[in-house]
Amino acid sequence: MSIRGLKKKQPKTFKVRIITVDAEMEFSCEMKWKGKDLFDLVCRALGLRETWFFGLQYTIKGMCTWLKMDKKVLDQEIPKEDPISFHFLAKFYPEKVEEELLQEITQHLFFLQVKKQILDEEIYCSPEATVLLASYAVQAKYGDYDPNFHEPGFLAHDELLPKRVLRQYQLTAEMWEEKITAWYAEHRGIARDEAEMNYLKIAQDLEMYGVNYFPIAQNKNHTDLLLGVDAKGIHIYSINNRFSPNKSFEWSSIRNISCSEKELTIKPLDKKAEVFKFFSSQLKVNKLIFQLCIGNHDLFMRRRKVDSIEIQQMKAQAREEKARKKMENQRLAREKQLREEAERAKEELERRLFQLEDEARQANEALLRSQEAAELLAEKAQIAEEEAKLLAQNAAEAEQERQRLEITALKSKEEKRLMEQKMREAELITVKLVKESDRRAKEAEHLKQDLLEAREAERKAKQKLLDITRLNYPHMAKYPQYSPGDSRDANFDKGSIKLDLKDIDLKRLSFEIERERLDYLENSRKFEDRLKELKSEIHALKLEEKQAGLYS
Repeated sequence: MSIRGLKKKQPKTFKVRIITVDAEMEFSCEMKWKGKDLFDLVCRALGLRETWFFGLQYTIKGMCTWLKMDKKVLDQEIPKEDPISFHFLAKFYPEKVEEELLQEITQHLFFLQVKKQILDEEIYCSPEATVLLASYAVQAKYGDYDPNFHEPGFLAHDELLPKRVLRQYQLTAEMWEEKITAWYAEHRGIARDEAEMNYLKIAQDLEMYGVNYFPIAQNKNHTDLLLGVDAKGIHIYSINNRFSPNKSFEWSSIRNISCSEKELTIKPLDKKAEVFKFFSSQLKVNKLIFQLCIGNHDLFMRRRKVDSIEIQQMKAQAREEKARKKMENQRLAREKQLREEAERAKEELERRLFQLEDEARQANEALLRSQEAAELLAEKAQIAEEEAKLLAQNAAEAEQERQRLEITALKSKEEKRLMEQKMREAELITVKLVKESDRRAKEAEHLKQDLLEAREAERKAKQKLLDITRLNYPHMAKYPQYSPGDSRDANFDKGSIKLDLKDIDLKRLSFEIERERLDYLENSRKFEDRLKELKSEIHALKLEEKQAGLYS
């Protein structure tokens, strides 16, 4: 067979995109596939066995419609796009989630869808209940609360509360997180599937849970009512109240439901009861209501029959799985508890070890300080001993100095006495010298006076001799060249000798006077030097006396 022949025999396909609550998938479908073929492919891809709750929804002309299982996909009025988008959603809801949802994947898909409906405000929930539901959602996502790991702000990027609740209460995101965390901390030990089941158990008690609303009218002209279809029956609501139905028809009390164009008729089981007729705006809406009624009624009747072998097997598997998970959770809880205890014991041991190390470190430091203190004390003792020796030596020296000072003081007193005596003697000598000086000065004055008189007498004698000479020998002045050989010359020479002798006596006298004066000056200078020495000694003695007084 040729390759071209193989290509011709390959079936034609088209692409579809399946959008679940938390994921997207793409498949290639054959042109002849029916809705059930595509639905089964998606269920197999998800590992879903409880297929009767779900369906494939699409939007056409602004209206949400479910893909029919018994018709070809391409023969239905689906969007003309590539790939064709379908939403895999829960079409029918269980009456009791804990009993009917057997598989974990089924439970998880319901949890995600109901959570989205509450956040999108398709299901009304009180603020208190939304906080509790949010805490279970956080437990399912993050596991057990750990204050060391789940620090403030860890829920900042999670959408947990409806916007209506956030607008109703003027609380900050931190305040809402604190409220949710307070509940979240109490769910410790709850597994993910258990937290999701607790979420659904609370949600199934809400008035709008699992209800599909459609606008209807009791006549052809007015649309003033809402018809709700859920797992328990059909309910009639006023247009402004979706919580409390005005009239309800349980599936057990309905005998027949018929649909003709825009009219839908509900016949109660009680033949005497009034038949309820209503009208919808479109034929498609009527058909959709009719399909939902049939599906919910079939599930209602199915719940009240004996389970099929498949359901019994699934329930048995679910029980076994729950038991296994319970045991696994218990084992994990024990292991976690043991691990936590071991961690606490480890932390305690580490704390104790750290404490002991700290105590050992402190003891070592104390020992080092003690050794340093001992060394320091030894040094201080040695220094003190040396200081004591030094003080003793200083004391001995001080005693010797004291004795020396006492002796010095005695000597000083004796020297002072002697010095005072010497001073008195010096003063007496000074007085005597002054008197002697005065006397000598007077004598010198008299001698000078006598010398002056002698010189005046000499001058007069010389002048007289000269005058006599001129009168007796006038020729000597005229003839001075003659030599003196006669007797007159001899007499003249004798007079001159006498005069010279007299001059010599005067000179000798003057020399003696001058010598005595120089001796006097020399003695005066020596005496003044001796006086200065005495004054210096007296001053030194006074200083020694003052120092001796300070030492004492």
